This record gives sequence, C-alpha cells and structure tokens, in this order.
Amino acid sequence: MLSFFLIAAFATGAAPTAEPALVADVAFVNGKVWTGNPGQPEAQAIAAWRNRIIAVGTDAEVKQLVGTKTKVIDLNGQRVVPGFYDSHAHFLAGGQSLAMVDLKDAKDEAEFGRRLVEFDKKTPRDRWLIGGKWDHDRAFGGKLPTAAIVDKYVPDRPVFIHRYDGHMALANSAALKLAGVTANTRDVPGGVIDRLADGKPTGLLRDNAMSLVARLVPEPGETEILEAVLAAQKYAAEIGLTSMQDMDGSDSETRRKLLRVLQRLAREDKLTCRIDLRWPLGQHKELAALGVIADFGNDFVRIGGVKGFIDGSLGSSTAKMFDSYLTDAKNTGVFVTEPDTMRALVRSADVAGLNVCVHSIGDKGNATMLDVFAEVAKQNGPRDRRFRIEHVQHLRPEDYPRFKELGVIASMQPYHAIDDGRWAEGRIGAKRCSSSYAFRSLLDAGAKLAFGSDWPVAPLDPLPGIDAAVNRRTLDGKHPDGWFPEQRITVAESVEAYTMGSAFAAFQEKDRGSIAIGKLADFVVLSRDIFDPKERDRIDTTKVLRTVVGGKIVFERNP
Repeated sequence: MLSFFLIAAFATGAAPTAEPALVADVAFVNGKVWTGNPGQPEAQAIAAWRNRIIAVGTDAEVKQLVGTKTKVIDLNGQRVVPGFYDSHAHFLAGGQSLAMVDLKDAKDEAEFGRRLVEFDKKTPRDRWLIGGKWDHDRAFGGKLPTAAIVDKYVPDRPVFIHRYDGHMALANSAALKLAGVTANTRDVPGGVIDRLADGKPTGLLRDNAMSLVARLVPEPGETEILEAVLAAQKYAAEIGLTSMQDMDGSDSETRRKLLRVLQRLAREDKLTCRIDLRWPLGQHKELAALGVIADFGNDFVRIGGVKGFIDGSLGSSTAKMFDSYLTDAKNTGVFVTEPDTMRALVRSADVAGLNVCVHSIGDKGNATMLDVFAEVAKQNGPRDRRFRIEHVQHLRPEDYPRFKELGVIASMQPYHAIDDGRWAEGRIGAKRCSSSYAFRSLLDAGAKLAFGSDWPVAPLDPLPGIDAAVNRRTLDGKHPDGWFPEQRITVAESVEAYTMGSAFAAFQEKDRGSIAIGKLADFVVLSRDIFDPKERDRIDTTKVLRTVVGGKIVFERNP
C-alpha cells in the first residue's frame, strides 16, 4: 500500500498545484542527512506520514509530498543522523539516579563526605541513603573506602552506595547491623565480603555478596517508578536517544511494576523513547511459560530478551581472567555464575526462543561464554538466535574471529574504555590492555558491534561514547592521541554501531537503525557535522538540536 501511494505521489502527470496522492504529515528539508543506508548514504530531506518515513531524498523530491496540511521544517543545513539506539542501559536505575547522591566525580574524601552530608540533610529520615557511583581511583587514590569512612559523615541512617560499575557496594555500620553482616557471616558464592584482619567486614561487598544488604533496601512504588521513567525519557530525548535496550536489574515485583508503567504510558501516547525490557536469565521461565519469544511487543515496548552474568568487573577485580591481577597474585576474578550452570540456563532460554545476552568482562569470562554459545547452538540446532556478549572488554586476540564465526554480537560501551583506561593497566598490565575494548580488531574480524552506555554506570549521552570510540582519549588527559590508538574506529563505524548495530542486535533492523522509506521516523539533528574531519576533536561537545520520534519532535533545543 505504501509503495502504491509513493508511486502515485511521484507520478509525473499530476498538475503542479494538485494535492499529492499521499500527503506527508511532516517534511524536514535543507539538511545534511547521513542515512546509514549504503544504497543512499546521503540525502537532503525526509518526509514522514503516520510515524513512518515515506521519502528520503532531495528537497525537490520530498516537497512533492508536501500538501496544505504538511508541517515543513527547515533544518538549516544541519547534520541529521538516525535516532541513537542504546544497546545496553538500565532505564529505571538511570532515572532513579537522577534523584540520588552522585559521588562519581568526587575528587577526594572531603568532597565525597560533603556530598553525603548534603544529601543526608535533604533526604527524609525514614529512607536509606543509596546511589553513589563512587570511584575509589579518583576519590581515594585507588584505596578502597570502608564503612568507617561513611560513618564519619552519615552515622545514624543506613547507607548503601555502589561503585560506579555496579559490582561493588559500600555499606555503613548502620546498614551492616540491620543486615546482620558480621565476622561470622559466610562468603556468598559468586561474591566477596571484604574483611579486616580480625575477620570483621570492612563494609565493602562485591558482586553476589551485595545481596546481603541489598535485600533490605525498600523497593520503589509505582509512583516512584513513573517519576523515574519520565525523568529518564526526558533526559534521553535531550541527548538524541530514541530507543534503548533496558538490561534492568530490578527485583521481580519492581520489574512487573515497570512493565505496567511502560505499557500505560505507551497506551496514553506518552512514551518518547522505545524500550526493549530484558528479563534476568535466571528467571527466563517466566517468559517461556507465557510463550513469549524474542522481540515480542509493539513499537514502543518490547520484551523477549534475557540477560545473565558470567563474571564481575575489572574495577572491582572480579572480572574473570586467565591470569591473576597485578594487585593480587592469588586473584583471577570470579565466576558470578558457574559455567555449567550458565550452559544449562542459556540452553533452556534458547530452546524457549528467547534472545540471550550475557555480561562478560574478563578474558576468561569472554572465552567461556563463546564456548557456551558454541555448544548451545550446536545442541539446539541452527536458527537466527543472535547471541550477545555484553561489555566484551578484555579479550585474547585468538577470540576476535570467534564472534563472526559463531554469530555472537559484541554489545559494547565505548565510554568505558576512556574511563577504565585511567587505571586498567595497573590492574592487568599493558599487554592485556592492548587487546581490550578492541573495537578495531573486532570489526576487522567481521564482528557485529552494538554500542550503548551502561547508564547509570557511564553517561547516557551517545556523543561522548562515539567520541570515545573514535579518539580513545582517557578522562585523565594522559592519552591525547588515544589509549592504544590502534583500536580506534571511524565516526561512521561508531555511529552505525550506535544505530543499526543496536537495532540488529534486537532483531529490529527492518524498523530502526537507518533513515529509509518504511522505517520508523526516528532521527536526530546535531549542532555539528561530526563526519567532518575538522570536527573530530569536538564530537563529545556536540549537542542535539532536535530529537524526532515517529515523526514527532520530542525535544528541541532553544537557540
């Protein structure tokens, strides 16, 4: 039907003043459109009708679809790209973080303490103090903080604040007491309780051990979830994100509340960011029992994917490595989920038709997951399953080609490279870092990249992420020419990973990821032409001028 209307609209026999057979709802003209479509890489204008793109081409071609009721928007020569698609974020947690204490860039203990005190003063007395995103490499010179430090600033209410990677959390004495965590508390499989010489807990809990205190933190109600969702999508619109794969991380009841909130907002036409909500791999049978398979839902809310964990993180020294950490000769990280258990979970979820993605950071964790995916694919038989590894931070070079061979998608967050690059060599040495965050090597090996942020672990804004992939300049300013610059990729490759790569990873490449006829009219107008080589050093300071979702402008920056 759409093709019929388009043929009619461009018919040459129509009178010049006649209304087009198909009248666009909105037309965007006089732009520089990077389409992401190899068959038509550049264009001037876009027309949309009923939330879909009906024309991409020159101004003259698109204006043939302009009628008396068409809204025409002059792009003033600005660069347009497909709507950014974040392949890995935590939507609810990110929205909640906008109203939590933020310790990420605290430069020292004094600043760390001042922020805690300020937040303590404005937080109702019946609530826990949570959030944090602290960075001990910045605030404490690499030394890990303890409950005693937090007690100096907030002694009389429970505090449970996470390291920015989410794999380590710090509880104050009040929280430890409520949770009953003492010297007699046993270690948790897949987790670590940091202890003093006498066996007493320091307050630091790593990976699965965080559950000892986390289980006591009150979960948000539906009103709080709604507030967080609205805050998150408002921020997403401001930075050009039109779609997101939500790796969540909530408890079961909170996830159900979140899904209800998202569905209600979608029905009320109040969602401005398209959400693909992932279930925990360990709870995949909830979806399987309902008959849900990958990519179930509508244009705004989808489910059908599951996410698991094979290991921890580099910053918490729990990413699973073949060789030990330089800081601890006895430590090679942890398997958060034992390989045999992971293999059984992946096989079961795959049989159910669900899309499986698994967090893996260490080189042994990644090699193990590639083995698991290969075994499951062989056991369950061929199909388009699009297994994914989330993060893919540290690899052995011999594992690069296995991603293409096995059809495993590398879902990566490039900002982590310039953040972790400040201290990663101190954890695992230069040799292992040289094959880390290996964007160039993976692309050259034929792997499919899908880019995201891991928000709120890292900033949600895609443009600093694109800059990180292109320039690899660490946040401490010590690598102005790039940290292991041989792993840099081009602007086009990075934007493609942040658009079509993410769409492909979610089985949505027919609807999203590029600017083409028939696809959802999701695109972004930028303040700079980031494809211009002269703008290479200013990608991270480029602003979004307009965000368009389904042909509707959901954000417009004031001049």
